[in-house]
Amino acid sequence: MSTAETPLPAALEVRELLEGLLGRDVEATVGTAPVNPTQHPGAVVGVYVDDLLKLRALFLMDMPLAAWAGAAIALIPAATARDSVEQGLITPMLFDNTAEILNVAASLFNHDGAPHLRLYETYAPRETLPADVSKWVMAYVKRLDMELDITGYGSGLVSVLVV
Repeated sequence: MSTAETPLPAALEVRELLEGLLGRDVEATVGTAPVNPTQHPGAVVGVYVDDLLKLRALFLMDMPLAAWAGAAIALIPAATARDSVEQGLITPMLFDNTAEILNVAASLFNHDGAPHLRLYETYAPRETLPADVSKWVMAYVKRLDMELDITGYGSGLVSVLVV
């Protein structure tokens, strides 16, 4: 196992990963407010661990972005995602699609010489996060906070943290 640190992905890497997965243009604005899963309507939180199950990274999508991305990856009409966004609730299908995006996003952390990370758990909006996860969400660690706008769908916030 490597003793190197897990690298924080660049904004360009995050945007390009989503563009590749969704098959749509994605506009990015860096330096936005961080995603806070305790604020309404919540966020989808992906937790990444190394081979020893040590928490190494988090990937948070606010509920609107999770709904838009979950719909776009499965070519679900934007109107379906819009209904979820307006109601402040993500459907199980959109959540599962977003969880799959977060699974693929593990590739953003896996570089030569760095620990191998994998998606360990995905939490739905308004689901209570375990204490060992929630303490890192708003912590001062290496992080990337940005807004993403998926062409034809909508926009929302994403935060990527390396702990």
